[in-house]
Amino acid sequence: MVEPKASRGGALHPLAELTRVRMLEFLREPEAVFWVFVFPVLLALALGIAFRESGATSYRVGVTDPAIADRLAGAAGLTVMTMEPAPALEALGRGRLDIVVEAAPGESPLPQFVFRFDPARPEGRSARLAVDDALQRAYGRKDLVEHRDEPTAERGSRYIDFLIPGLIGLNLMGSGMWGIGFSIVVARTRGLLKRFAATPMRRPHYLVSYALSRLLFLVLEVAAIVGFGWLIFGVAVRGPLLALLAVAIGGGLSFAALGLLVAARSRTIESVSGWMNLIMLPMWLLSGSFFSYERFPEAFWPAIRLLPLTAVNDALRAVFRGEALLGGALPELAVLAVWGLVSFAIAVRRFRWH
Repeated sequence: MVEPKASRGGALHPLAELTRVRMLEFLREPEAVFWVFVFPVLLALALGIAFRESGATSYRVGVTDPAIADRLAGAAGLTVMTMEPAPALEALGRGRLDIVVEAAPGESPLPQFVFRFDPARPEGRSARLAVDDALQRAYGRKDLVEHRDEPTAERGSRYIDFLIPGLIGLNLMGSGMWGIGFSIVVARTRGLLKRFAATPMRRPHYLVSYALSRLLFLVLEVAAIVGFGWLIFGVAVRGPLLALLAVAIGGGLSFAALGLLVAARSRTIESVSGWMNLIMLPMWLLSGSFFSYERFPEAFWPAIRLLPLTAVNDALRAVFRGEALLGGALPELAVLAVWGLVSFAIAVRRFRWH
């Protein structure tokens, strides 16, 4: 009789064996490897190029009168195009122009103009100020004070420095929830969970193995994004690497537990997809991955800060800026610990094996 592998000397612990199987399952899915390792890097590259340091801003100005174009000719920071009114307004609506300037008929002895722009766009508001300043100077305004501009673009204050920690947080959430939730539901639909439950395997070991397998890949996920940001855009981690690792581990385990909870009773891929989107979409919008959540009304901030993705993003950005040692990230780690422990406890109690 062949001796079972589990009884041989030096055999792996059942939990370690289950974790190894989870890792092999992940590596055998090229799509999963792409979304976890390649997609965040491509996203960082695209957004980093789109919002790269490009020197002084030049605003695109459409004018309907050649006389206005002559007045604005040579103004710093303005790209002036003479156009008919209808095409100019169409270009403004499509975002091809930042502002349209028209001559306004009137009885005033002073020149009159109409500025057409979208006040909701920062480029429109800034272009309005730049055009007004250029026209005032062109018609003889004298400045009462002198000033000197010294543009700065210090690393650590750029958009890419804000973006990289947000991408790490999104990746931790996506890989933790989608990677675990989908795997469990697929195993359930194929009847594998029912068979596993009939074996001597301890059921909590099966669930913990998913979290541990994600944790082992977590170091590679974070290193890929951090390394890319440093090599291509000079994004440096100014805080201690221990704090970065602690936040990443806390976030990874918290999202893994959420993934287990969402998949605990879902019977179909469609069902788990709906629950995943319901949970993840608000965090995509509110947690400050691509823009600061402080753009929302201040009354929403306390609730937003209780979201796990917000806690991860805030802690990561503090570490990247060097503002927080490990103790400084404790409030965010506490939020992640509560989400992780509560989610895992509920998932274990409610988990459906058939």
